[in-house]
Amino acid sequence: MAELGYEKAERCEVGEKPACKVGLRDGKRLIHDAHLSRPEHYYSVYQSCCNWECLFCHSWRFTQRPVGTWWSPEDFVRHALEYRETVTVWEPRSRATSFHATDLCLGCGRCVTLGERPEWCPGELDPDQVVPSPQGWGPARNIVAFTGGDIACRPEFYVESIRGLKSETDDLWVLLETNGFGLVRENVEELVAAGLDAVWLDVKAWKEDVHRKLTGATNRYTLKAIELLVEHDVVLEVCTLYIPGYVEADQILRIAKYVADIDRNIPFTILAYFPEYKLSVRPPKRSELETAERLAREVAGLKNVKIGNEGVALPG
Repeated sequence: MAELGYEKAERCEVGEKPACKVGLRDGKRLIHDAHLSRPEHYYSVYQSCCNWECLFCHSWRFTQRPVGTWWSPEDFVRHALEYRETVTVWEPRSRATSFHATDLCLGCGRCVTLGERPEWCPGELDPDQVVPSPQGWGPARNIVAFTGGDIACRPEFYVESIRGLKSETDDLWVLLETNGFGLVRENVEELVAAGLDAVWLDVKAWKEDVHRKLTGATNRYTLKAIELLVEHDVVLEVCTLYIPGYVEADQILRIAKYVADIDRNIPFTILAYFPEYKLSVRPPKRSELETAERLAREVAGLKNVKIGNEGVALPG
């Protein structure tokens, strides 16, 4: 980022070195784990080391510590192609997001384990399309995702991995879960040229001072990335956490308005925060989440809004 003339994050070190120096080595990326994830229902590659230290990070055990094995881009391609053999649902590129996963399956597994469907089942899948994974039941969609620690500010590994996979197959969509800090125009153009299909963009806060307190970085690049990704025809989902006392309905409304001004059809997920790492405030109440969802939909004008992590929300 500094080489491109952009402001460095205040907390980008893992130990005493920048995350990109710890999590990248000789063209290889330090990977904590990789498996079919829930509730996203896609293959997730969990990366160690991150260019931000978010106070609420739920993956801090490996994003803030160098933990894992070294993957080359060729390793990524091999694992992705092995996953391809297990895919049970082939999605169009326009649905290459986490947002669309729960349209298909809510992950209870009862159609397989009990031979029955609950009344709230979407009813979109046959039982033979629902398979177990380390995080529960659901389909295996034709999407592979980079998640966990984020160093998209150094896109070389992502570019080589995506380009390698696309040279082998054209029916696996590649998604990048990111805080957006590395998605400046130069990097977006490289990623898109390699074949990046989708981005799950975390917008941590609207207010600059709150964002800096929570992440140690500015939110300018993240917000600008929304326009850049739409301009480059990347399938996009925007996500933000409801954190009582920090990011509440007023800020979520501002983010939603910003997104809607670019494209009202962009999927928007409001996630319920839960205490982790260095932040221990209470989770949001169900009513608080519903208010934020209503404002994003009815006031901001977004057409596709969901609440996530509902199970951690407090009653009331």
